[in-house]
Amino acid sequence: MQGRSLPFRVATLVTGLLECLGFAGVLFGWTSLVFVFKKQHYFEELCELDAGSLGNATGLDECRARDERFSLIFTLASFTINFMTFPTGYIFDRFKTTVARLIAIFLYTSATLTIAFTSADSAVLLFLAMPMLAVGGILFLITNLQIGNLFGKHRSTIITMYNGAFDSSSAVFLIIKLLYEQGVTIKASFLFISVCSAWHVGRTLLLMPRGHIPYPLPANYRYGLCSRDSPPEEDKKEAGSEKLELQSKEFPSPKKETPGQQQAPGSFWSHTFSPRFAWHVVWLSVIQLWHYLFIGTLNSLLNNLASSDSAIVSTYTNAFAVTQFFGVLCAPWNGLLMDRLKHKYQEEAKRTGAVAKAAALRSVVPSLTLTSLLSLGFAVCASIPVLPLQYATFILQVVSRSFLYGCNAAFLTLAFPSEHFGKLFGLVMALSAVVSLLQFPLFTLIKGPLQNDPLYAGFWSLHGGGLGLTAPHPPGELNAGATDSPDIHPPLPGEPGVPAEGKPP
Repeated sequence: MQGRSLPFRVATLVTGLLECLGFAGVLFGWTSLVFVFKKQHYFEELCELDAGSLGNATGLDECRARDERFSLIFTLASFTINFMTFPTGYIFDRFKTTVARLIAIFLYTSATLTIAFTSADSAVLLFLAMPMLAVGGILFLITNLQIGNLFGKHRSTIITMYNGAFDSSSAVFLIIKLLYEQGVTIKASFLFISVCSAWHVGRTLLLMPRGHIPYPLPANYRYGLCSRDSPPEEDKKEAGSEKLELQSKEFPSPKKETPGQQQAPGSFWSHTFSPRFAWHVVWLSVIQLWHYLFIGTLNSLLNNLASSDSAIVSTYTNAFAVTQFFGVLCAPWNGLLMDRLKHKYQEEAKRTGAVAKAAALRSVVPSLTLTSLLSLGFAVCASIPVLPLQYATFILQVVSRSFLYGCNAAFLTLAFPSEHFGKLFGLVMALSAVVSLLQFPLFTLIKGPLQNDPLYAGFWSLHGGGLGLTAPHPPGELNAGATDSPDIHPPLPGEPGVPAEGKPP
């Protein structure tokens, strides 16, 4: 890494972290925003209708319809944030960074302006605004994940740190809730967020590449407003030799490969239908479903456990939102674990003559297992209907969730070629989104026929946590070598099968 470019790259890293921390995943602070919306009488007419139809309905029963409406909005938004990751990932792969970020800024600003000018009479606009906010936020995350390529050996740590920042951004809605309690209106808060779009535009033009950041990174790589993304024509031969040298350092191969091992990267669909990809989708979908069900029903759960005491519900809502902020501190430990294990296994492969690419994949096995165990612990605590115990539930939830998404992104970067990362990342999230749609019928079932009994919610949590633990990636599949992904260490743009920067495939 050139010394003169280090401050510029650090500026890109820090501003990207702030962008993810302040904007990307705010949707998951939904519980705090629901509290404010209820104070603003959003969908209150549904409570009145329920009360009229049920005659003597009181308390939470008369607002079941309103709880279901808020749950439906979150279900739609959380489905959209995952399902739309596939087309947005394609946009990022095909049209590169600048176009993807401009789309993200448009969607995000439109969403915040819509929420700012929404009132109780026009609360139905939340069905439009929240999905737009979700898609804009995930595009911010996708375009920032490539920044890890600028820092070589710390790549997994940075990727997981960005995913942790994505989780921590849910605390933004807590700030909006606290400001509302101090007299600041929702309109003022969301107008301020809308104005911040100018900062996003400036960062897109000054601190982000127009194309993609390659990996391994050439020594003369430049990006930003005053630099071209790809090396000049006369430097291309030098860049090619640098690439070979960087790849040999990152993935040393003491054994001479046979011609059968020299494979070009497989097609997108060949990776999509691989067992490795299928196991990963199952693992992510099961754990994510329980996380979404927990977030979407937390306000209702707290009301039930606190006997509708608004002050207690507010206190626990604040505690949940505060714990979300620490996701940015939890996630990098997962990446650090993977980076250390990757270095260790590659050193062993160098001594024993094993395939170094398979050693890189082995580094994610402990991380996948640890994430599954944390999710099971979270499910166990959430299944016990004791209000003070929910503090432990909140802590385990944020740790397991920050590990979950960080591990997902890091695994995809290690297991599959970089030219397919955006599409594969999007497809994983899209398929898991289909599974996440189950949260609304589950919520309706718990609130209706099961009469909001916490024991039933506990059953679903233990069931989800147990499935998540039994569906991690089989170690044999991860240690099977590089046959499923011969180009685990992705080639630079411009190689055979990889479009050059700025050129369509």
